[in-house]
Amino acid sequence: MTTLGTGFVRPRRWLRGHPLAFDRGLAAAVLACMICASFAEPNPGHEPIFGARTPEPSSVLLMVLAAGALVLRRRRPMAVLAATGVLSAVEFVLMDPPAPVVMSAVVALFTVASRTDRPTTWRVGLLTMGVLTVAAMVVGSTPWYSQENVGVLAWTGLAGAAGDAVRSRRAFIDAIRERAERAERTREEEARRRVAEERLRIARDLHDVVAHHIALVNVQAGVAAHVMDKRPDQAKEALAHVREASRSALNELRATVGLLRQSGDPEAPTEPAPGLAVLDALVDTFRNAGLPVEVACADRDSPLPAAADLAAYRIIQEALTNVRKHAGGEAKAEVSVVRVGETAEITVLDNGRGTAPGATPSDGGGGGHGLIGMRERVTALGGTLTAGPRYGGGFRVHAILPVTSRTRAPEGPVTAETTGGSV
Repeated sequence: MTTLGTGFVRPRRWLRGHPLAFDRGLAAAVLACMICASFAEPNPGHEPIFGARTPEPSSVLLMVLAAGALVLRRRRPMAVLAATGVLSAVEFVLMDPPAPVVMSAVVALFTVASRTDRPTTWRVGLLTMGVLTVAAMVVGSTPWYSQENVGVLAWTGLAGAAGDAVRSRRAFIDAIRERAERAERTREEEARRRVAEERLRIARDLHDVVAHHIALVNVQAGVAAHVMDKRPDQAKEALAHVREASRSALNELRATVGLLRQSGDPEAPTEPAPGLAVLDALVDTFRNAGLPVEVACADRDSPLPAAADLAAYRIIQEALTNVRKHAGGEAKAEVSVVRVGETAEITVLDNGRGTAPGATPSDGGGGGHGLIGMRERVTALGGTLTAGPRYGGGFRVHAILPVTSRTRAPEGPVTAETTGGSV
C-alpha cells in the first residue's frame, strides 16, 4: 500500500507543477467523451444505442472548439465559460439532435465556481443554467420535459455546487495551514523570547554574585597587602575574609552552573534562595570590608513573598557593592526596608564623594550593569526603581516592590528597628 501511495504522489506533484499539461489532458478527455456521446442515441427504458447516428461536421467543429477553450480555463475562467456556453447554445439551436457540447460548459462552470467567491458562483451558475436549459427546452425537437433537457439543468447545477465545495475546502485547508504556520512562528518567537529572558536572568545573577564577592576580595586583598609587614595579625584576618568571600562566590557559581548543565528540568536547590532573612550576614561582609552600614528593617516577622524577598536582597547587595567600589573610603551607608500597604520600599543611601558607574540623572537612567540588573528585577515584579546622586553628595537607590501575599497586613509604615552601627 505504501508503494502504491508513493506511485500516486509523484504524478500528482508533477501535474501540480505543470497545470497547463493537466488542462490539455482534460480537454482531450472531454473531447473524447463528447464525440463518443454524439454517436449514442438515447433509448427510453433501455440502454443507449451506439452507432444509431453520426454527428455532423459542424457539430464536430463545435466540440473541438469547446474542448480547445478548456485549455485556458485556469487563466481566463469567465471567458472560457462564456465561450463554451455560447457554443453549447448554438449547438442546441442549429443541430437536431444536438451533440453533447454542453459537457465543456459543465467543466467550465465547475472551474469558475472553484476559483471565485460564492456570490459570483450563484450569479454565474444561475445564468448559465437558465440560458442552457431554456435553449435545450425551447428549440429542441424533444418535449421540454425530456430527460435530456432535465439532464442539462441537473449537470450545470451539480457543476456549480461541486466547484463551490472544492473552493470551500481549499479555503479551509489554507486557513488551517496558515494557522499552523502562525502557531509555529509564535512558538519559535516565544522560545526565542524565553531564551533571551533566561540569558538575561543568568547574566544578572552571575553579575550580582561575582561583583559582590570579587569587590570584597579586592578590598580585603588590598588591606592585607598594606598591613602585611607592620600588622600581620590584621593581614591574616583580611586574608580570612578573602577566603570566606571566595568560598561563597565559588559555591554560588557552582550552584548556578550546575543548574545550567542539567539537561532536563532543574532540580530544586538544596539551599534556600537568599533573602532578607540573611540580610545581617550580608551586611557583616561589608562591615568586615571596612564599610560602615546601618540597617533599619521594619516588621521582620512578616516576610516578603519569595520573588520580592530575593529581589530586595539582590538590590541591597548590588547597591552596597557600588557604595564600596565607588563612594570612597570614608563613605557610610544606610539600608532601610519598610512595608507600606501593598508595597515594600527598599532604600540604600550613602554619603560618599562618588556615584554609581554611569548614573547621571536622578531618575535612574544609569548605564552600569548593576543598575540595569536592579531595574530589570524590579520591573519584572511590577515595581519601580529610582537611582541617582543625592543633593549634597552621595547616592540613593530607592525601590518599590509590590507585595502580593502577606501574612499580616500593616495599617501603615511600621517603626523601624535599627540594627548594627559603624565599624
